[in-house]
Amino acid sequence: MQVDFYQLSRDPVENVVPTIAVRLLENGARLLIVEGREEMRERLSTALWAAQPESFLAHGHAGGDADAAQPILLSADCAAHNGAGNIALTDGIWRDEALGFERAFYFFNAESIDTARASWRALKANDSVEPRFWKQEGRRWVQGP
Repeated sequence: MQVDFYQLSRDPVENVVPTIAVRLLENGARLLIVEGREEMRERLSTALWAAQPESFLAHGHAGGDADAAQPILLSADCAAHNGAGNIALTDGIWRDEALGFERAFYFFNAESIDTARASWRALKANDSVEPRFWKQEGRRWVQGP
């Protein structure tokens, strides 16, 4: 399983997640976005609605009647009621439940860097996990050590 660590230094998470979501949906994949803060889930929802000029990224909030039909589901926990194989942890908190997915995207900033480092060390020691680190350089993302 692959875990992509994204160090947010320039752009806020609500500007980055929609780009990743577009790529996943283009490949027929589904995404669960886990965010513990309700106000941040609302900001992510707004960003998904405005992600593409000519359309939007269809999504819903967990607990609705149509969770299973949502290609992107926003939730406070790791229950993928939409059948997602991909999970995005957007609040800087690693959750071991993410290891049950095909791929995890773990976003952290300067405030959560210590937690991210501890998570990196733990996941690096796990033979079934391939952690990768991404950082922002200018306007693009580059894979780093």
